[in-house]
Amino acid sequence: MSLVPLPLPDADVLLDPAFLTPTAAESLLRELTQTISWRQEPIRLFGKEVMQPRLTAWHGDQAAHYQYSGLKLAPQPWTPALQRLRQLVEAAAGTLFNSVLLNLYRTGQDSMGWHADDEPELGPVPIIASVSLGAVRNFRFKPRSSEQASQQPFTLPLTSGSLLLMRGTTQQHWLHAVPKTARVVAPRLNLTFRRILTS
Repeated sequence: MSLVPLPLPDADVLLDPAFLTPTAAESLLRELTQTISWRQEPIRLFGKEVMQPRLTAWHGDQAAHYQYSGLKLAPQPWTPALQRLRQLVEAAAGTLFNSVLLNLYRTGQDSMGWHADDEPELGPVPIIASVSLGAVRNFRFKPRSSEQASQQPFTLPLTSGSLLLMRGTTQQHWLHAVPKTARVVAPRLNLTFRRILTS
């Protein structure tokens, strides 16, 4: 399949639900789960320090330093598996990426709160390419504007091997999240490829 636009106003979001074959997705999930040096980092939320409800890793070019929620991340080198996936994602997205944030959701109790990927080092109109592996989890969008705060979130089940591309003004107008769920017990690995602006 190819990237198909999603019906989100003031956004540019595209989805390819079959970017990787099931066999390739399963093999990559197994390799990355076993070979990446996973960490659980403390972050600041509403003035309090809490542990992230998932495991993370940050890989990229040497200059691709990143900050969010009080965390300062220095990149680990690209692994062969990440480099291969990077090339596939760049070809599909038509852009170059110099970094990737990996999030490992061990069960449905691991989650990601509402946020936008709008840190200054991503630039004013960032392109985020998100690859999902493993268990299907709901990815939700909701408008940032207070006038539309009562609007029902747009829910997108992200399957293993899918590619979600967020670009244009998406981060300016929308928040996204991965909520907890009691229905999922298997792990899900998400990789978000980014381009960090470096001096």
